[in-house]
Amino acid sequence: MLKFTPLLLAIGYALVLYQFSVWRTRRTLDRNSTELADPILRVMTDRMAEVLGVAHVPVHIYEVEPVNGLAAPDGRIFLTRGFYRRYRAGDVTAAELASVIAHELGHVALGHTRRRMIDFTGQNALLVSLAALFGRVIPVIGPLVAAAAARLVTTLLAARLSRSDEFEADAWAAALLTKSGIGTAPQKSLFAKLGALTGGGAPDAPAWLLSHPRTAERIAAIEALEARWQGSLPRG
Repeated sequence: MLKFTPLLLAIGYALVLYQFSVWRTRRTLDRNSTELADPILRVMTDRMAEVLGVAHVPVHIYEVEPVNGLAAPDGRIFLTRGFYRRYRAGDVTAAELASVIAHELGHVALGHTRRRMIDFTGQNALLVSLAALFGRVIPVIGPLVAAAAARLVTTLLAARLSRSDEFEADAWAAALLTKSGIGTAPQKSLFAKLGALTGGGAPDAPAWLLSHPRTAERIAAIEALEARWQGSLPRG
């Protein structure tokens, strides 16, 4: 039984850390956000809500400047103040911002938000258990080797899962935007703007290290969906 103690402790640590992460995230978002009150965007989110069969889409402004959108584990969608400022300045259209909301709704509907938080706590648990195991086999240096190996594996795995999640959320959003009468054109035009809006990123990094797919790949995936949908329509 004693040989399983490090693993059991790691699992217990992961469960506690997960609950703490959920609580801390909710508290931080509640403290630093307000509900979106933009009338034009509200019309678009109401159209999406009607398609989804819900009363409304809960969208809030998170008071930070970096351009981003995010989905909370409780289903709320957040646009950063910096993103909203770019919209008010005319750099982003209402339809493009609606496509961000649809994308984040996709992450919620597909379970990505909760899974990412579970992945984060699991990675920490893996670090703890490997450090304990290697510490027994290779004193002093063992925990350092374990930590480096675990970080490498989890970084590569997280990047791959994140890219997959982004493609899935893009497809889900494309369907919602189409059914809502907004269409996918704003979704694709926003992708073309993202580099300038977010300050560039790392275009020369290997694709397997990027947490988001390349812009051209995301646009191509949506256009492939459009072609498939067009081909499925009855011809007169």
